This record gives sequence, structure tokens and C-alpha cells, in this order.
Amino acid sequence: MALFPAGLLAIMVVYYFIAHRFLQPVCACPFSTLLVWLPELILFIMLVWVFSFFRDPDRQIVQDANLLLAPADGTIAAVEKLDNCEGVEGAVWRVEIFLNIFNVHINRVPCPVKIGQITYKPGQFLDARNPQCSKVNEANEVEMFRLDAPKDRLLVRQISGAIARRIVCEAKTGEEFSAGQRFGMIKFGSCTELYVPVRENVKCCVQKGDAVKAGLTILAKYE
Repeated sequence: MALFPAGLLAIMVVYYFIAHRFLQPVCACPFSTLLVWLPELILFIMLVWVFSFFRDPDRQIVQDANLLLAPADGTIAAVEKLDNCEGVEGAVWRVEIFLNIFNVHINRVPCPVKIGQITYKPGQFLDARNPQCSKVNEANEVEMFRLDAPKDRLLVRQISGAIARRIVCEAKTGEEFSAGQRFGMIKFGSCTELYVPVRENVKCCVQKGDAVKAGLTILAKYE
């Protein structure tokens, strides 16, 4: 995480010395000062944004076994019922969350779970807003088993976007997590999906267009 900001700082320092030693003395136009400082200002704004992107705010997570919390910050891009889905048995609810470049990109587990199989799938890097990105983009599928009854098998998919080119998953097969606990992130704009088995007592609590926060917003609940 520190490589990109460190690189920006290095570029700012190198450009500062080059501009003051070589560019400013030979450039006598009225815009010479602007020519020197404008790139520095742009790089500084980028640096502030990068630090903002990697922010990881502490959150007070409600520990309720009947709740399924959002695994990511962002906007609900789709809520649909599928008759079947690879990796999850039977009909499922698919909830897709779109993360823009200004959202917190930390991924959190939706409820107390034990991590099952983790499957990395190479793919394309379409814009995360493209409806096809869920099917063809690079993704990391994290199987999760609820620790509380009903002990459903859930699936969280971390999906790359056009800018996001690195999926981070720190979870390991067999590990147990409490609700809202961090397990990874996707760097820059991306999508995160939650797949939940369809049950009569499972109520979906969000709809397309809703803004959600990881570990805080209730996506679904067992009634």
C-alpha cells in the first residue's frame, strides 16, 4: 500500500529540483512560476487522494447472527434472484455493490463465518459499471459458512474493474471471522458481490441505488 504514495513523493521531490535548477532559469515567461508549481500541485492532490483511498475507518459492528451486513462500501448496482449459481447450491439472492474510486475499499465478512474454499479466477478488466463485468472480469471467490443457524453457505466475490488491478484477500481457508471483520480489499474502482441462499425467512433489505457501508448496512436478515 505504501509503494504508490512513496513513488508520488519521490516524483514530487525529483521534479522540484529539476524544475528549479533547469526549467525556471531558462523560462523567462510570466508563467514560469505556474509551470513549476502546477505539476507539483497536481501531484500533491493525487497524493492526498491516494491516502484517502487507503483509509480504513474503525466501525462499531452490530453482532447479530440474524443479520447479513454489507461486505463493501458503495452503491447497490443489482439485487436479483438466480435459480442457480456456480459455487452456491440452489436458488440464491445476488447483491452487487459498485465501489467508485472515492469509496472505502476494505472488504468485511457479512456475519460470523468460517472461511471455505478461496478461488481466484483470471479474466478481463471491464469498467466495474459494465453489466458484463461480473461474468468476465478477474475475480476472487471466497466461500463462507455461517457459524450460526441456519449454517448457510455464502459466497463473496471480489471483482476487479478497469482501474482496479489487484485484489487483496487476507483470509485463509479454515479461519473464523466475526461479523464485519476485515478480510481484504480491492484497489481502486471495483465490485463486490454477496450470494445468499434463498429461504422463506430471508428478507432482502436493500434495493438498486441504495448507498451502503461495509459492516454497518444490513443487506438481508433472517426473520
